[in-house]
Amino acid sequence: IRYALKTLSDMGFHHIALRKASGIGFGTTEYMLTHNATTMWESWWRSEDLYSRNHPMLGASAEWMSSSVAGISVHPTTVGGRQVLFWPRFPKSAKSLEYASAIQGTIAGDFAIAWRFENLPEDRNEYDSAIVTVRIRLLVPPGGSGILRSPFLRTDEKVSIKYASSTPDLFEAKSAADDECSNRREARLGFPYSWEYDRINSRWYRHYSSKSIGTPCLSFLFHTTLDDVTWSASRDITQSFTEGTDEPVAPGLYEVIITEWQLEEEIESSEGRTGNLFEYVKQNGSPYCNDESSFEWDINDATHII
Repeated sequence: IRYALKTLSDMGFHHIALRKASGIGFGTTEYMLTHNATTMWESWWRSEDLYSRNHPMLGASAEWMSSSVAGISVHPTTVGGRQVLFWPRFPKSAKSLEYASAIQGTIAGDFAIAWRFENLPEDRNEYDSAIVTVRIRLLVPPGGSGILRSPFLRTDEKVSIKYASSTPDLFEAKSAADDECSNRREARLGFPYSWEYDRINSRWYRHYSSKSIGTPCLSFLFHTTLDDVTWSASRDITQSFTEGTDEPVAPGLYEVIITEWQLEEEIESSEGRTGNLFEYVKQNGSPYCNDESSFEWDINDATHII
């Protein structure tokens, strides 16, 4: 369970991991947060005295958010954390997620990544069918290095990379972005409700009250103070991305543009979960194995296990 989300994302099924993580109700992060959790629990079940409510048991999901959803982690072969792996993964539908960002602190300094969908249609009903642009920005501090790994491309995407010709004032951008995010949190633009217990009637009820927890904020890498950055000429890296070749990244600020990104519709169920969807099961196979004559299986089988 600890590494289920990361394994799904690493194997090319990030959309399923996102659907698992963004579910509602028991067994989800939403369940913890709407029960006023500010730390990870030992168990999915809420308890006043049986389980710890400050426990790393399920903390792997937090690491997955930065390494897979945003796309930054310390490279597994690095020494002293001087090299990071940039490997952003994107949802099938923009209804699941429109942007993500993260900062990775190391002895060499702070690495950062931010990505977002652009040219989204005004009608959210088209968020699972439109062709959009993905803009990614990467920051590598002096003395550090990065490896940019290709997200899982299809066939029509075009990918280019460019770098900032001169170093912009990133401290100003981060400070301004932090102030704006603090103001948004003070305005309590996060989760709109929490679960409270009615001791008189012995039942849980949904208490509608805005929260600072869950307030969305854009990365400083996309702050308006960086709109005037002078960029180098773009270099096409579509072939290396298509072939799955890692791209080395030296210190500096980079921008990667992926065009012709096709959004797709997610399979939904009446229960709001992906794991028990009938559509993920081949009609000519068992519920747990698509090919009963062999031990071969694919991710459609795994959705019944997770």
